[in-house]
Amino acid sequence: CVFNSTDLNDIQYIYSMIYNKLEYARFDSNLEKYVGYTEFGVKNAERWNKDPSVITRRKAQKETVCLHNIGIDYQA
Repeated sequence: CVFNSTDLNDIQYIYSMIYNKLEYARFDSNLEKYVGYTEFGVKNAERWNKDPSVITRRKAQKETVCLHNIGIDYQA
């Protein structure tokens, strides 16, 4: 989660998929889609982006994961 305030609109949720120290794909909440960085990642990103349930689930995780943790961070 990348943020500079507690407002959900100011939060960027990035979910990176890494194998053998190489990021092959990533979901970016600002883009609202997956981006592939390797041949394997591009192929999977295309498949995931075509499935609305996968995108909806990742978009929901922005609120579930980031908003909760930002509250904890701001309290510290």
